[in-house]
Amino acid sequence: MSEPAVVTPPAFAVARPQPGEYAPYYERYISLVNTADILGTLEAERRKTLLLLSGRDEADGDFRYAPDKWSAKEVLGHVCDTERVFAYRALRIARADRTPMEGFEQDDYVREGPHAQVPLADLIEELKTVRAATLAFFRNLRPTDWTRRGTANTKDITVRALAFVIAGHEVHHRQILEERYFRTTPARAEIA
Repeated sequence: MSEPAVVTPPAFAVARPQPGEYAPYYERYISLVNTADILGTLEAERRKTLLLLSGRDEADGDFRYAPDKWSAKEVLGHVCDTERVFAYRALRIARADRTPMEGFEQDDYVREGPHAQVPLADLIEELKTVRAATLAFFRNLRPTDWTRRGTANTKDITVRALAFVIAGHEVHHRQILEERYFRTTPARAEIA
């Protein structure tokens, strides 16, 4: 199956989330998104991450820059898991589900997840699949869906804030991969 060459933008502009639409903690991720075109950003950031990961081998995936830190594969698994959780939150809020959603403990998810044993190539495919599902969901939202507000981890958040958090969270972890994991071993292939 081939990937779509172009991300079809919505017929309306999705405004950048404003403070008050998300907990202050998430500013660290939202601030990493430098455009209001969130669908284009999600696609562009996916491509940048795939470029960074292309040509990497299992030794790269198993690398930890310190004994108590996640492996590169565990970082990638964390990005996938977190995107799933945040997209699920966005789905529930977009569907006007006002039931508060619990938080999740990222370290428990990584520890209990299979990512360290999964081949790096499979994790890269998982990232592509998760992002495709996320984009398909966000592409089909109506204008009123983007500004719906719900409660996750005891804090109010909007659907559009969750989209920006997903994108910024990926950027944050890609920067960590670039700076701490792969700085001496550049990617050897290019994504078309």
